Amino acid sequence: MEEANSQILDHANSEFKKKNFKQAEELYTEFISSCLQSRKCTAGDLATAYNNRGQIKYLRVDFHEAVEDCTSAIQADSQFEIPFYNRGLIHYRLGFFDNAKSDFQQALKINPEFEDAKVSLQQTLLDQQEKINRGY
Repeated sequence: MEEANSQILDHANSEFKKKNFKQAEELYTEFISSCLQSRKCTAGDLATAYNNRGQIKYLRVDFHEAVEDCTSAIQADSQFEIPFYNRGLIHYRLGFFDNAKSDFQQALKINPEFEDAKVSLQQTLLDQQEKINRGY
């Protein structure tokens, strides 16, 4: 069972890298379903599958589902900084600056050297202040 699961995940990751997002999403969904039924996969693999599927949904501008997948990735592995960063990006795009700030800060707590998270946090703080200055 575990062998088949890791092959599905490898195939999904390969399709993701090739930008075959529809195929990758189906494979990630298959992997996640299989994981949840068998309980025989690592937290890191499950978190990666959720995170990458969330990325695909984000690219499709399906923000609500993308946030759900990022949150599931975080629940699977709370020490994986990437889903915090990705969820922060979505919150930022939606104008939820407090949530974005909190996600970027959490990503940086896990990995203080995460440059993209530092840049995104700074941008969030600037935009949040500008919003306050404009009075809305």
